[in-house]
Amino acid sequence: MEEEVLLTETRGAVRLLTLNRPKKLNALDAALLKALTDALLAAQNDESVSVVIIAGAGRAFCPGMDTSAPRLLTAENRKHLVRKADESVGLFKLLARLEKPVIASVHGYALGAGCNLALGCDLVVAAESARFGFPELRAGLTASTVAAHAAHVMGRKIALELLMLCDNITPQRAYELGLVNRLVPDGQQLETAMAMAETIAKWNPEFVGQTKRTFYRAASLDFEHALDMASDISVLMARLP
Repeated sequence: MEEEVLLTETRGAVRLLTLNRPKKLNALDAALLKALTDALLAAQNDESVSVVIIAGAGRAFCPGMDTSAPRLLTAENRKHLVRKADESVGLFKLLARLEKPVIASVHGYALGAGCNLALGCDLVVAAESARFGFPELRAGLTASTVAAHAAHVMGRKIALELLMLCDNITPQRAYELGLVNRLVPDGQQLETAMAMAETIAKWNPEFVGQTKRTFYRAASLDFEHALDMASDISVLMARLP
């Protein structure tokens, strides 16, 4: 029987999603991308779920996209490559659009698209073994999707350093750069993420969801427009019982 690529567990109001391709260090393939996307949407539509945690089974969180399949663009496989790219981009968009907060529990490698997945979550807990980076250029690939994502989740200089030099950074440096919320010893990352999730789950879920929506909308606006938008939302939310 084929092993599930994504393990789903509900712990109270917390939905734990565990990437489960340990032999591939949880590299993202079409099946895992779809399973994770479907699971996030399911959590969004489940009123009993307040927070989502994404973790990785085995020795790593996720080293990026599975590159074992041929990637050369041909007339025959163009549609497949376009669809795969759309699925990957769709997952990263969903992380921000989801109303439920998403916490990454990271250990081992979080590289390339795996780094995008970790840093694209709302909060990040990193074990001391975690390593973040974008090795695409070193691997002979164009850092396209990861570059677009990095430009929005970290400062320009550090993003370009990671993209151009292809050096991995430690969780300590990631913490100092504001990319990681908690740095913990190995083995404590999930426990810490659960504690954070359980705290968030105590709050009014409508207000939590609106706070997240307001934050990401504000991030795409200039300061004055962001404040105007937030003011309008505060008036609307005040009408809720």
